[in-house]
Amino acid sequence: MAGVSSESLTTALEQLEAKLPLASLQLARELFGILGTVDSSAGLRRALTDPSRSGEEKSALVKQLFGGKVSADAAEIMSGLAGSRWAAARDIGDALETLAATVVIAVAENKSAVSASGITGLEGLENELFAFKQAVASSHDVQAALAEPQASAAAKVALAGKLVPGASEEAKLLIGQAVSQPRGIKAVKLVDSFAALAAKRQQRWIATVSVTRPLTETQASRLQAGLDALYGRELKVNVSVDPALIGGIRVQVGDEVLDASVVARLSDLRRQLAG
Repeated sequence: MAGVSSESLTTALEQLEAKLPLASLQLARELFGILGTVDSSAGLRRALTDPSRSGEEKSALVKQLFGGKVSADAAEIMSGLAGSRWAAARDIGDALETLAATVVIAVAENKSAVSASGITGLEGLENELFAFKQAVASSHDVQAALAEPQASAAAKVALAGKLVPGASEEAKLLIGQAVSQPRGIKAVKLVDSFAALAAKRQQRWIATVSVTRPLTETQASRLQAGLDALYGRELKVNVSVDPALIGGIRVQVGDEVLDASVVARLSDLRRQLAG
């Protein structure tokens, strides 16, 4: 996904973030259900991504199709996608799949964040998805069964469940979605993409800190407390020494970078002088 579709997905993910603290697996199931409807009709995909139709028209179509059948949150998310611009008709389905998977991943994150760092639940989910991939890779019979076009979706979900019997509800939902609705690719490849989303979300809980000299225990404690207060969650802090910074500190949490190093200030000064 690139260009305008990528921009629309980024916007949708940003809007979804506000719903994630209270998100439930039911919301994810509803979004996956809407995805099934969208995937089943090329005409519907064209109607939802037609650039000649206004966002209001497409949102009205979403309300007509799904109003009263799904929660207000699910309908709102789908209306937002319909009102956005897409480079290709399939892209809206890809985006909806990403949003639904993100909801599942956030549920796993929130469950562990109640009593510990949210990274615990994310690591656990990623490990369960990896265990499924390993189980499939170890058996040609399983691979053939999951790829069998005559087998029902229910049968494939039941088989997948036997491969990871102790998996969490979040992992079962993502794996079940992958084997029952792989959307033209191998189920394990789709599980791979779900695992990548979980791994990316883990970065929200990891602070990568660069300093010019080793920190004392007191400095490290103050840094931990300050970052936890700043981000409102207990981060895993990884500190490395980088003399090239000359002075100051550089912190990265996910995609956000806080750079108070001398190098960064000199670079800013150079840009100002050049301008």
